Amino acid sequence: MLSIGEFSNICKVSTKTLRYYAEIGLLEPSEVNPENGYRYYAIEQLEAMLFINRLKAYSFSLDEIKTILQSKEVQDDNFYLAFIRKKKEIEKKVYNYRQILTQLEDDISAIEQGKSIMSYMEDIDVQLVDVPKMYLLSIRKNVQQEDYPAEYLRCYKKLFKRIAVDKLTMTGDPMVLFHSAEYTPSGLDTEFAIPVQEYATGTRDFCPGLCLKTVLYGAYTQLPSVYAKQIEWAEKEGYQNTNALFEVYVTDPSQVENEQDKITEVYYPVKKLSAKN
Repeated sequence: MLSIGEFSNICKVSTKTLRYYAEIGLLEPSEVNPENGYRYYAIEQLEAMLFINRLKAYSFSLDEIKTILQSKEVQDDNFYLAFIRKKKEIEKKVYNYRQILTQLEDDISAIEQGKSIMSYMEDIDVQLVDVPKMYLLSIRKNVQQEDYPAEYLRCYKKLFKRIAVDKLTMTGDPMVLFHSAEYTPSGLDTEFAIPVQEYATGTRDFCPGLCLKTVLYGAYTQLPSVYAKQIEWAEKEGYQNTNALFEVYVTDPSQVENEQDKITEVYYPVKKLSAKN
């Protein structure tokens, strides 16, 4: 038997944590002295504690760990799937941290050159273009921010299937129109669309007309900077928004591994304000 102190030292877990684990039924001592309350752990429990530490390192919650420990078969399918889910969660966090690290390195470089970390905004190009009328085959729905990757795949799968079945002709790259003026609890009013040549059931006219256009090369995390630049440009030059902002995906985000290889066109429909305005 091991005292709580010995057990704590071997497993590198504080006695306070061990008492809490016992309180919630995660790992109870093998024996408690009724006279002095001293807690003792069996040698066999070392492996259980190490297993708990391993799952914690993988970001499993204590409730999740407790459920796993109470399961009759640790190596069952549910256990395997839980590990796969955690792997994907960690990969996403690593990916996000890599993006943050890249941005941080750019900011450090700017500071070393005596520049403002916001100086990159000067390199965002805004053009005034006239976008002709088009027919859109689309799906419009409210989407939560975190659901966009899944909805992108789901909606375009349906749209491409419809194009194949009805033998429609694509005339442009997939695009997303944002109809919401602001975030709402139900999500953003979003239209996933593909321009087609034929006017068929389910298609609609879209007449963007005069637009501010910016081509973004790189990660979607830069999109807010593009929006800000376009709005600043419109304000300075005397234009106002007239229609839904839309993004055209020149490269398929699901097929591009390197963020820097993504190409996205951002359009901001506008009109010139009259002199009296």
